[in-house]
Order: sequence, then C-alpha cells, then structure tokens
Amino acid sequence: MIKVSIIGATGYTGAELVRLLTMHPQVELVHLTSHSYVGQKIQDLFPNLYGFVDHTLVEMDLDEIVNDSDVVFAGLPHGHSVKIGEAVIQAGKIFIDLGADFRLDDPLEYTKWYQGEHDNLALLESAVYGLPELNRDQIKQTKLIANPGCFPTSIILGLAPIMADENFNAHHIMIDSKSGTTGAGRSGKVANLFSEVTGNFKAYSIGNHRHTPEIEQELSKLADKEMTVTFVPHLLPVDRGILSTIYVKANNSTDLKTIYDKYHTYYKKEPFVTVLPEGVQPELKNVRGTNNCQIGLTIDERTNTVVIVSVIDNLMKGASGQAVQNMNILMELEETTGLLNPGLRP
Repeated sequence: MIKVSIIGATGYTGAELVRLLTMHPQVELVHLTSHSYVGQKIQDLFPNLYGFVDHTLVEMDLDEIVNDSDVVFAGLPHGHSVKIGEAVIQAGKIFIDLGADFRLDDPLEYTKWYQGEHDNLALLESAVYGLPELNRDQIKQTKLIANPGCFPTSIILGLAPIMADENFNAHHIMIDSKSGTTGAGRSGKVANLFSEVTGNFKAYSIGNHRHTPEIEQELSKLADKEMTVTFVPHLLPVDRGILSTIYVKANNSTDLKTIYDKYHTYYKKEPFVTVLPEGVQPELKNVRGTNNCQIGLTIDERTNTVVIVSVIDNLMKGASGQAVQNMNILMELEETTGLLNPGLRP
C-alpha cells in the first residue's frame, strides 16, 4: 500500500483529496494535518466522510510525516510549501504541491505576482508542472510535482492542440472563465457568503489574476514563442466547476473539420479529456465530481474566430483529482485508478 499524508487536509482541496484517497485501492492515509482543527475527527468536519474514514487531525510534525509517508500532498497557501518540499525530497519521497510555490519557472515572475522571494531556486528548477496530458514523461522522472491551478488547467487543455499551429498562435488570445466559489478556498470571506453570491455574477481580478503568468508560461512552451493572453475570471453562484470560453483568431480561413481533427488526434489517448461532438457544448454538470475535461468547438466564420469552451470541476481536474492522477503516474499505477466516474446529473 502507498502511505500518504495530507498537509492542510481541511481546506476544500485537502478534504477532496481525503475523499478520493479513501476510495483508492492502493492508498493508506497516514497523517492528516490541520492548523485550526487539531484533535478533531475529519469526518466530524466533513460528514460525507462518515463510514469511509476515521482519522484524527494532527499538528504538522514534518519529521514524522516524512518518515511515515511515501507520498506527501500539500494543500496550502503560497509561501508555505517550500520548506515542506525540501524535507520530503531530501528524504527521497514524493511531494505533490497543490499550491503555487513551484508552478512558475521564473522566480522573478513569482516575486512579481506573489509578492515574495522564492526560498529555494534549486528545488524550483527540479519541479515538473503536473499537467499529465502535456508532461506525462517528465512527471515519471521527478519526485516534485507542481500541481496546476484550476483556471490554467481548463484553459491550457482547451488550447493545447492548436498552439503549435502558426495559423492560430500569432494572435492575442481572449479568455473568459467562470468559477464556482470553492475556487476561492474555505476561509470566511464576505464576498463568498451565500447572500452575496446567490443571484449574482461578477468579474474580478481583471488583468491581474495570479494564474495569468502560469497560463502564459505553459502556452508559450506549446507555441515555442512568447504568448500573451487577456484573462478575465468571473465568480459564478455555484459551489464547484469552471467553464472557460476561449477566443482565438486564425490568420487564414479554416474549417471546423480541420479543427476537430487536430483535437481528436491530440487527445485520442487521453482518458480524462473528451472532445464533444459538433453542436454539443460543455456544461458544468457534466463534469461535476469527476476528473474529466470536456471541450466544445465552434468557428465564428464571420470573424474567422475559433471559439473553444472547456469545462472542469475545479476541485477535481483543477486540483485534487489531478493530484491523484499525478500520484498514479509516479507510483506506476494505472493512471485512472480511483478516478473513473461520469459526472453527476442533475
């Protein structure tokens, strides 16, 4: 059995990891840490876990966690994962960080967007960006995974098949993304109260969302040149899910069949990405509770614009599900282990 510890087990991503790993046939949960709920049972905080897990939350004892674990997940705010990663990697164990500390290759970009110096540049250089559909071979060769952000996952998967095509990537890309409230974390914020969110819909962090450099970094690698995007996130009055609508102008006229062929070829072997049939558009409910990404394609022939709609569950493919997918790859398990299920409807 794979012995797993979760640091930050009572945030939304941490609790989702607990839910997934209690059902994983090859995993034994060892330590679940919490800053605010030490001594309490995790199933008392998350009653959906009754009957599946009986675990007391503990303070983080890093030496004990490293000694007892094969894989350590961290679901912490940025700036809190580097020291943990150092200890885990030095012990030869696997570290999967669901925060932002290892996502950006350039430490200057990290400082610019996260207002802090990176504490270990050598460790940063060893990290692999954990988007399996792009980096599966590199993931197999590392012990340090930078689990992607939720918005970037939906956007990069939506764009990857055409980024190397000069007919598309020369143009500025416009991205309109909508997220459920769990994307903002579990801490109490007035803006996320039910009475503030319900019946409402708003844009936020226009032009300065911290996921922007992550999106541009990975798209630039795919296009083999520097890419810039306009990224506008919105808050939906739902608990989970991300729907990204992406607009890419073509240099020359193109047709929908050509676009579909590119996407089908690119994703034909990917278990968690589905390119929907022509005329069918993705919906949040179709991926709720799954590690799936669904993509819909259309061309606005009047403006020669490809419109891509990509949906994921932000807590699954956008966070914890993808983290488990990365663990499966690293532990040489079937990649889909513990992650295969259709979406919940209604």
